[in-house]
Amino acid sequence: MSKNIAIGVDIGGTGIKAAPVKLKSGKFADERYRIPTPDPSTPDAIARTVAKCIARFEPSRKTAVGVAFPGVIQGGVVKTAANLDQSWIGINLRELIRDYAGHDVYVMNDADAAGFGEHHYGAAHGRDGVVLMTTLGTGIGTALIADGQLVPNTEFGHTMMDGEIAEYWAAESARSRLNLDWDGWIANLQRFYSEMERLLWPDLIIVGGGVSKSHHMFLPHLTLRAPIIPAELRNGAGIVGAAGWAHQAAKREEDRVKSEAKAAAKRAKKAAEA
Repeated sequence: MSKNIAIGVDIGGTGIKAAPVKLKSGKFADERYRIPTPDPSTPDAIARTVAKCIARFEPSRKTAVGVAFPGVIQGGVVKTAANLDQSWIGINLRELIRDYAGHDVYVMNDADAAGFGEHHYGAAHGRDGVVLMTTLGTGIGTALIADGQLVPNTEFGHTMMDGEIAEYWAAESARSRLNLDWDGWIANLQRFYSEMERLLWPDLIIVGGGVSKSHHMFLPHLTLRAPIIPAELRNGAGIVGAAGWAHQAAKREEDRVKSEAKAAAKRAKKAAEA
């Protein structure tokens, strides 16, 4: 596999999707591959499925592989898993998938992956300042990028509105759950995004998730300081972002190893000369 290609895997509540991504353009180098998310969605079942998705594209040893997960990830360890089996909490996702796949991976939150993808290849490409990415679905995923730097694991969908977390009122799922028409849902979205502006002062807001395909039904009706626009990568944002993130992370790790080896060689030389 070309050194200009990385593999992205996006773990979702209903499907696990993967594709090789061209790092220069953010385009898929092959058709997306999808396997239904196992039920129950235990760590071993998910890791086994992710390994199948990775193996589908036969990556070389040096091919970077990124995995996007629907939960908070710190140091490779799962801290939350709202839409998956709760046995995930405390699991080292990176080590588990590496064991099953026989290939090293880099892991991140799924909304962060989508935001990274949109910033590098999509609606926010080349934009400086503060970019807020939001995904409207069962809940509200968020990613914050400040001057090109991702601030990981933001959970702004869990800010409070009328005694409930914001996604209760403003996620796409709230439309059916609360029996809202477009106007009712738009009113809730207005409150949520106004609060985001009050707290974060973003220069650009991007809206992803399946409902973004109907962006003309609600985005023009929101009154905000910042431009608010639909995501360009649609449901591929997580795959593209995970692949791009993995490529950068692998490069940083490679540079660190080389730097440490060089420093060790220099110390050994000094010791030999002493």
